[in-house]
Amino acid sequence: MKHRVGIVLSGGGARGIAHIGVLEALEEHGIEPTCISGNSSGAIVGALYAAGYSPEKMLRFFETHSPFRLSKVALRKPGIIDTEKAVADFLEYFPDDSFEALDKQLFVTATDIVNGRLEIFTSGPLVRAILASSSVPMVFAPTELSKRWLVDGGIINNFPVEPLKALCDSILGVYASPLRTLDRSDLKSGLAVSHRALELGMHFASRRKFHDCDILLCPEGLREFGVFDTKRLPEIRRIGYSWTITRIDSIREALQRSGG
Repeated sequence: MKHRVGIVLSGGGARGIAHIGVLEALEEHGIEPTCISGNSSGAIVGALYAAGYSPEKMLRFFETHSPFRLSKVALRKPGIIDTEKAVADFLEYFPDDSFEALDKQLFVTATDIVNGRLEIFTSGPLVRAILASSSVPMVFAPTELSKRWLVDGGIINNFPVEPLKALCDSILGVYASPLRTLDRSDLKSGLAVSHRALELGMHFASRRKFHDCDILLCPEGLREFGVFDTKRLPEIRRIGYSWTITRIDSIREALQRSGG
């Protein structure tokens, strides 16, 4: 099936809440992506959107059920947070636990940490796929799915535009992982240096694919938020909304040029 408009939603932790505002603004102006590809928080927002939830209910999900809240401690597992303990919370929003139950086509990326390869899910069990996509290494224990140990897809592909290229007339990209400005004083531990190295690799790998989109949105202001900055979610949503509203004419023109 050929889709008129597809959208790729990057990871970004709490900053990915900006995707909710972007989708809200697009729909207000009659632009409805029907094919979504997402990673990490982008995968969660993409799944909620594909399931038909309103922006308010999507935001409510992150305020009450987000895996980025440090509340589900892992015991005897390689991580701080146990994603398996979040499965029941996700099933409240996705009771059918199936890609096939969604109203729109969705692609979700995750990384097979044992075999070192990218996994792209678009059918079968949904909840563990989006949890796996969100399993940030060193923070979340890997998610087990189909006998594989899976972690954040962003390790290999934080901007998964590839599944959309053959399926969509037009592609709109939303990047919610801006590169933070740091000082040497911010890198006082091995963990901080490791996180910075991962951040740099993800950012520059993503940038190389921006040209695959007919139009790209990188909401300004997200740099001031952290990956686990869960106390300012409404503000992050507003940034995504406002940034999209001010560019809605450019978005329309780009989609028209590409046939979307």
